[in-house]
Amino acid sequence: MGAIIRAMFTYLDPGVRGRLLAADKLVRINRDGKRVDPDAEGLPGGTISILGPIPLPATLDGRRYDCDWYACVQNTELKKLESLAAELRAENSQRLFASLATSMAVNSVLVIGDPECWREPLVRVHSSCLTGDVFGSERCECGPQLSSAMARISDDSEGGILVYMSGHEGRGIGLWAKAATYILQDTGENTYQANRSLGLPDDSRDFSDAATLIRHFYGTGPFRLLTNNPKKIADLSEHGLEQITPVKHVIGVSDANRRYLEAKKGWGHRLDPDDIS
Repeated sequence: MGAIIRAMFTYLDPGVRGRLLAADKLVRINRDGKRVDPDAEGLPGGTISILGPIPLPATLDGRRYDCDWYACVQNTELKKLESLAAELRAENSQRLFASLATSMAVNSVLVIGDPECWREPLVRVHSSCLTGDVFGSERCECGPQLSSAMARISDDSEGGILVYMSGHEGRGIGLWAKAATYILQDTGENTYQANRSLGLPDDSRDFSDAATLIRHFYGTGPFRLLTNNPKKIADLSEHGLEQITPVKHVIGVSDANRRYLEAKKGWGHRLDPDDIS
């Protein structure tokens, strides 16, 4: 059994991994979203390991949801951890779990409703935003967008999928750089100008993993996507998801983020003047 493939689970007893595989709670998929041998090596194009389904009763903004949660990680990320995991295991180090956890970007999928009934499900691909999603910051609309997406998918006659991309903080520049852009924005720069001042791209997010996960949980058929961002649609389409119907997703507009939304509109987001007035 390849050490690289086991790297993600080096902090678990091998017997636990066996139990997960036997229970069909651990699977591995290729870039087409198809299941592959969890122990195969040398597969082209990269693969993703998925843990789940995990029942996840959730309450958001006072409303309860019943979801199935899946945790997802690139196996290329696991390969980077192989030597670290071996070293820490040899030391029996208590730092093992923390070191591994902080080294991996683990994305999540929430499945709401019965996939067997899906014909054109409602989908949200949400980029992580600590300040908005967790702290309730009004400098962006991310928190309300997340809450609204959960509600809209749950209320939809078909249900659907929420893909939460944990490595997308600050449109892909990370939390530290995002904090720096906030300081620059407070001096008068807009969100994109601030990125450029730091020598960073306007938007460095990679949606290829999101496309792979949608293909796995649903397929390549038609679906509705909650987004105002044409780049997201284009990126998903480039990875084989070409039957996308965009659904406008405007919520959480306030005086604190109106200039931010104006900048996004100027960058190409599908926002009308009335949306942010």
